[in-house]
Amino acid sequence: MSFTAPSISYAVLWPVLVVLGVACVGVVVEAFVPRALRQQAQLALAVGGLLAALGGTIAIGAGDSLGTRTAEGAVVVDGPGVFLWGLVLVVSLGGVLLFAERRLEGGVSVFAGQAAALPGTTAERAAATRGLDHTEVYPLLMFAVSGMMLFPVAGDLLMLFVALEVLSLPLYLLTGLARRRRLLSQEAALKYFLLGAFSSGFFVYGIALVYGYAGTMSLTGISAAVADDDSHHVLLLLGMGLMAVGLLFKTGAVPFHSWTPDVYQGAPTPVTAWMSAATKIAAFGAMLRLFYVAFGQDLDSWRPALGLIAVLTMLLGATFAVVQADVKRMLAYSAVAHTGFLLTGLLGVGEGDEGPFTSTEAVLFYLTAYGVASLGAFAVVSLVRGANGEANGLARWAGLGRRSPLVGGVFAFFLLSMAGIPLTAGFVGKWAVFAVALDAGQWPVVVFAIASSIVAVFFYVRVILLMFFTEPAADVVAGEVATPSYLTSAVIALTALATLVLGVVPGPVLDLLGDAGGFIG
Repeated sequence: MSFTAPSISYAVLWPVLVVLGVACVGVVVEAFVPRALRQQAQLALAVGGLLAALGGTIAIGAGDSLGTRTAEGAVVVDGPGVFLWGLVLVVSLGGVLLFAERRLEGGVSVFAGQAAALPGTTAERAAATRGLDHTEVYPLLMFAVSGMMLFPVAGDLLMLFVALEVLSLPLYLLTGLARRRRLLSQEAALKYFLLGAFSSGFFVYGIALVYGYAGTMSLTGISAAVADDDSHHVLLLLGMGLMAVGLLFKTGAVPFHSWTPDVYQGAPTPVTAWMSAATKIAAFGAMLRLFYVAFGQDLDSWRPALGLIAVLTMLLGATFAVVQADVKRMLAYSAVAHTGFLLTGLLGVGEGDEGPFTSTEAVLFYLTAYGVASLGAFAVVSLVRGANGEANGLARWAGLGRRSPLVGGVFAFFLLSMAGIPLTAGFVGKWAVFAVALDAGQWPVVVFAIASSIVAVFFYVRVILLMFFTEPAADVVAGEVATPSYLTSAVIALTALATLVLGVVPGPVLDLLGDAGGFIG
């Protein structure tokens, strides 16, 4: 029996390989470079690798390589996939800059000095005194980015699962590395890991059932089997449902959202900022490809279920955000609500094509708008501090806009974008996903989406009123805005600018998405 090596087109895969290679080099740096030089070395490696990969992504998108199937069809490099690559890389560049912030913690990072030390022990205090720093966070981020880049271009179920695990495992570790509130951080990491392991189990079981139904791992082969064979439909439905559990967990959709507020609150804020944007981008890219390419011939089976999940996700996310007293938990439930809005756009897949743009374009634009606003909002959260670190209690944000008008104004701008107020990127994104859902006849879901948006406006505006028109209570120590380094300042300024430009002049990005076309079926 002879073995034929698979043909791999390195010319279109090299941006992913660069990111993965930099992650591996980062591990070697941890082993051989002196501790005093690791921070600079890892930062230079990560930024250089991401910039090189971004340059390669732009070159591939502008060239004639789009539509390439490689690795025996396991990877499909098409227009939407390359756009998602670029979006993940841009967000990750912002994440690396936030990881590198040192001024806010008095010369050290927000990451634990010795994660293996038990909270409150002599070993932990000794690590803090020595100013130790976990520079392993940079290769962990790069490993996760490589998985995020493979996730939306996976052409078969096996690659989809491999990419899911590669992006997930570093996130579990990063969540538990907060320097302050160690127990909260470790609890969040454990919950994220356990629930993530269960969701991966559901996902693999779903893959097995779909393979049993279609007899192939290829997404295009599954699509052909769905179109040609009506038998064993129950097997297909069970497989689709179980795979959807794994993907909906990563996006934070109801009822698989319970990890979201705890992880967003417990993780180091730079990790929360990057994870909230990048993970959602990668997960929704994979969902679009799976449901559009593999299951697009069976819309009537999965669309009602996803519609119900979208409604529950929007309602629960918006209503639970209203009662939160911690700004990171509020933004976490806001992220849950935004998952529902994105699912609303996904419901138009395959039929919302007679309007000004397709459902794929609408969802990708929404991901862009939400990604930059979320990254910027959490970057601002990291600036509001007290004697014991970040001041995340909403009561401590009272009067912040008066004490620091610039910071309060920028944070209010990000909140208004998330609320979907005109002249912000969020308004264009919501209009786009609602329009494609209406084109597909999903008006009941759009009605709930509009109602949820109205509720969301309430809690966003409540925070703005708190910052600018409320004085701190007498028994509350108000948070103060710390002076960040140029790195964090650059992330906040660029994300605010992007949010404004995408809201005022969305045409170039929408045209770019139109030129990218759809997923290859």
